[in-house]
Amino acid sequence: MDLIEDLDDPSLPLTQACGALGVSRATLYRGTHPPSPPSCVVRAPSPRRLGDDERQTVLDVLHSEAFVDQPPPEVYATLLSQGVYLASIRTMYRVLAECGESAERRAQRAPATYSKPTLTAAAPNQVWTWDITKLRGPLPGVFYYLYMVIDLYSRMVVGWLLAEHENAAHAERLFADTVARHGIAPGALTVHADRGSPMRSDLLAQLFAVLGVARSFSRPHVSDDNAFSEAQFKTLKYQPDYPGEFASPQHARGWCQQFIGWFNHGHQHSGLALFAPADVFCGRVAEVAARRQVALDAAYAAHPERFPNGRPVVRLPPTAVYINPLPIDDADLAPTPGSQVAAHTVARSPRRELQAAAVPALPS
Repeated sequence: MDLIEDLDDPSLPLTQACGALGVSRATLYRGTHPPSPPSCVVRAPSPRRLGDDERQTVLDVLHSEAFVDQPPPEVYATLLSQGVYLASIRTMYRVLAECGESAERRAQRAPATYSKPTLTAAAPNQVWTWDITKLRGPLPGVFYYLYMVIDLYSRMVVGWLLAEHENAAHAERLFADTVARHGIAPGALTVHADRGSPMRSDLLAQLFAVLGVARSFSRPHVSDDNAFSEAQFKTLKYQPDYPGEFASPQHARGWCQQFIGWFNHGHQHSGLALFAPADVFCGRVAEVAARRQVALDAAYAAHPERFPNGRPVVRLPPTAVYINPLPIDDADLAPTPGSQVAAHTVARSPRRELQAAAVPALPS
């Protein structure tokens, strides 16, 4: 801009000089004619302003024992009912603000903080996760409630219950039966869930305390903290033969019995390297992997050119599953088995009719 100002050639328009230097004229004008600083204008007091004595009277009344804990609207209305008018509500607030007394004085609840659940499962029956979903009934507004508990390490459904109502009593009965059926020792199991009322009920908390079962909860409004149960319900409701609506509780219970039998024993789960949940839960992975490896070796021996990466090897399920795994830098602080989850991919293969035995349902 100094260069443009130094130019003393009336034949060179200012517009061309600014264009040659890549400077806008507005920038030039702002640089050469900076705005003058704003003048400090002192406003005269409003003629409607209360006098100092009147303001002190208002402040004394607000500090009095009768009104020290009351907000200005309460004080204003009470005085007015007594035939006394000192000032408007806004003026009372203005007087308090000048003294730094307009902030909230009542006891306030501190913001709730929720820790991020971090769980690890390195074997079956270390971490279970559960949730409740609605199944549409025959009429609008009619739903059946499916309670489902899955083992986090193997994804196997270890217990379920279908009821016409959602309450803590059904959850207590489900877990009392499921823990007893699987022979869970005290202190060996952690149960993870979201923050629904049945999950946080005192009835279920007392049962877990008696059984020696630890509890873990998702953070509010964070569905990823319970991703395995959410994915399980999506697998259920995206089946090709999912009815959409169930004619009766018996219809819903029968369909769920069939689905869970297939899911546990016939579903080649993508999160388990295409092993069935029951194979992982019952320790049959090595046996199934050996049969698969024999088939792959035979295919490789017959046509090695079809395997450009060399001899194929059977993939195995993960050795540990996590819920919100800790960063690598915090690996030394990782929890011991009893907590976990990594989001898994839901297989979309069509469900086949299998005669595999399902986990028995509790009567509703």
